[in-house]
Amino acid sequence: YMGNGVKFSKSTKPKGMSTFDFDETLIIDGENFVTATKDGKTVKIPSDKWPIDGPRYSEEGWSFDFSDFVNVRGGVEGPLLQKMKNQIAKYGNKNVFVLTARMQDAAKPIQEWLKSKGIDIPLKNITGLGNSTGDAKAAWFLEKYEQGYNDMYFVDDALPNVKAVKKALSQLDVKSDVQQALAS
Repeated sequence: YMGNGVKFSKSTKPKGMSTFDFDETLIIDGENFVTATKDGKTVKIPSDKWPIDGPRYSEEGWSFDFSDFVNVRGGVEGPLLQKMKNQIAKYGNKNVFVLTARMQDAAKPIQEWLKSKGIDIPLKNITGLGNSTGDAKAAWFLEKYEQGYNDMYFVDDALPNVKAVKKALSQLDVKSDVQQALAS
């Protein structure tokens, strides 16, 4: 903070990044599922139903097994895959990220699936949080801010994640665009 009333953010030089959720954003019609169990009953929840059904099952006290998500099975180009390709063509792949609720063990299969669609990003740019909360995604963005990123684009299909990240970024001195991915 300068005495003449001019505030400087951490870095005045723009440092941009684009971050994409994986399921229902870069890939749709995947064949992965979450296994929910309660009182000896088991339900398989497909990935596209997870944002809708997951919170309800959670409130009802079901426990979840996400181990099927270590692999990427099936799936076709999602609504934002072309946008990711465009970002890489324009800016390179160094600051393009995948941020997923899947566990970190899924990073390599995700990278391989993306390669099969003509996208090559470094393995270190694929983060599996092993956590499906918006707060976990928001915390990841705060870490990126600490690394000097100040122009952030993020897209996710789950509205709670979009809201949590938008709220976190609105409190920082950054340019941001946080959107919900909608499959047509």
